[in-house]
Amino acid sequence: MAVIEIATFTLAKDEESFLAADDVMQTDFAYQQPGCVRRTTARGDDGEWVVLTMWADDAAAAAAEAAEGDAVAVAFWATVAPDSVTRRRFTMLPG
Repeated sequence: MAVIEIATFTLAKDEESFLAADDVMQTDFAYQQPGCVRRTTARGDDGEWVVLTMWADDAAAAAAEAAEGDAVAVAFWATVAPDSVTRRRFTMLPG
């Protein structure tokens, strides 16, 4: 079953730095991971951000966690306030 991962957070750096890091994260990291189906980033009116990532299955989502030492991922997360991060996973229902 496909998995939707939701990460919410606030920024530690300016929005311009974050958006540049997010663009690289999406093209050079996320979409290079096996099983990454879709990734999108959105900003809330209250200054909170969300990244939604759809994975082909739970194994693909778990494999992406193992790559957290990747330089692109490290640069992305450096733009995020670490204490603000929440992550949740949901398994999609059939149909």
